[in-house]
Amino acid sequence: MRFRFQGRQRTFIMMTLFALLTGCSGRPTPAPVIEVSQAGSFRDLPEKSTYKVQQGDTLFSIAWYSGNDYRDLARLNNIRPPYRIYPGQKLRLKPSPKTTDTNTSDTGQTRKLKPNQSVDRTKKQAYGGKKAVNKSSQESKQQAFPEVVNGWAWPANGKVIATFSLQDDGNKGIDIANTIGSPVRAAAKGKVVYTGDALRGFGNLVIIKHTDAYLTAYAHNRKILVKEQQWVEAGQHIAEMGDSGTSRVKLHFEVRHKGKSVNPMRYLPQR
Repeated sequence: MRFRFQGRQRTFIMMTLFALLTGCSGRPTPAPVIEVSQAGSFRDLPEKSTYKVQQGDTLFSIAWYSGNDYRDLARLNNIRPPYRIYPGQKLRLKPSPKTTDTNTSDTGQTRKLKPNQSVDRTKKQAYGGKKAVNKSSQESKQQAFPEVVNGWAWPANGKVIATFSLQDDGNKGIDIANTIGSPVRAAAKGKVVYTGDALRGFGNLVIIKHTDAYLTAYAHNRKILVKEQQWVEAGQHIAEMGDSGTSRVKLHFEVRHKGKSVNPMRYLPQR
């Protein structure tokens, strides 16, 4: 059976279909994993206090390029696991002055808004008595980040096959080649703030925070040997070299200072 529609009926049906399709396309969907080629859009991110989410962003990529732990951004913006964000969403990148404690202790360390606290507070932190409060204070003091990196070490043995570039689309670290499974080591003492493969193009990635200003990244690993929130020492075995997210076996190593890429060769000791 064939249906014949008059001109007005046909126009009405087409307009209805268009409205339905437009309504569906406007539904918010989680932003996909970021491509490394999009990193240029984050060039000025470290100087910003807020950021408007673009298509292709993730909370992990925004944290990395702004020099933050993604848990800190999640806490600042009341975002809970699985940390979904949406294009057009406005995120705070820094705590407001009212919520930042600038008192300095005798050790010269600046206290901030509990940068090491997880997104969800534990029962002891929320409801503990005097003894629990003292214990929490002692743990925070022990886990405080130092003001400076005490010493740098090479993250892997092997040949440097790619060096740092200041170009927007250039290499933002160094690449070290060796055999698959070769040890990847922490370049300095710090806390593991990310492990996973959410940043496409980096493969299996480890990010370590060393001070409030310095982060290092270790990409393309075959296997990750550490967990998030774990403290590691300089030279500690943290991963095995691999080719995840790339075409050959290598370690891609980056150093970021306040979110900005810096040349790792300025920090690593001479061989």
